[in-house]
Amino acid sequence: MSYQPSPHFLNDRVILVTGAGDGIGAAVAKAYAHYGATVILLDKDIPALEKVYDEIEAAGDPTPALYPLDLKGATVDDYGVLVDSITDNFSRLDGLLHNAAQLGQLAPVQHQDPQEWLETLHTNLSAPFLLTRACLPLMLGTKSDHSAIMFTTDQYNNKAYWSSYGISKAGIETLSKQLADELEAENHIRVNCIDPGPVDTQLHTQAFPAIDPTELAKPAAVTHNYLYLMDPASHASHGQLLSNHTE
Repeated sequence: MSYQPSPHFLNDRVILVTGAGDGIGAAVAKAYAHYGATVILLDKDIPALEKVYDEIEAAGDPTPALYPLDLKGATVDDYGVLVDSITDNFSRLDGLLHNAAQLGQLAPVQHQDPQEWLETLHTNLSAPFLLTRACLPLMLGTKSDHSAIMFTTDQYNNKAYWSSYGISKAGIETLSKQLADELEAENHIRVNCIDPGPVDTQLHTQAFPAIDPTELAKPAAVTHNYLYLMDPASHASHGQLLSNHTE
């Protein structure tokens, strides 16, 4: 895709990024800040969040906000408290990127650990649903011409042994399409999925320990679709799945 973002096209926008402590989430959060957004960094790893915060500050970009939260144990009330905090501090929310995920157990269905299955589904599917549900009233009330909700997915959503991780990603794609259909009449909130392809992240190393990470794209190299779908220039993209796969 030939796309060149305009300088500062995200000025005065507030964007919440989950899984912002490392990997793709951190890279995209820094990219959003570089183009002018105030980014709310959400992750369970506080030192990792602080590192991303410091890197954004050192680059001279808008000061981000930190919100430590472990999605695996978060409750409905926790999401309400998060949105209250965003409302009190910023009075708006222009973008929401669901990027946090856990791999869970890669094994045949009959050998799956039930607790790990439930935890993976909760982190990867139920948490994005609950967070979106909590954020929607604020996003609908934000006076922004173009707001965006994005979900990171994966091609491994219907293959053997990918279990709760694969099923959660299949569910994310369906959730994205349902939400896009429901928000069609709103015009100013676009909903899309992104499959970034193979990227040098901790999750990919967990899943494929034998693959040389130097052969993979770095997180900073896959931020273009995330920027594009946060740009008003992508107003025609709604209910879509953008993929970086080239095969």
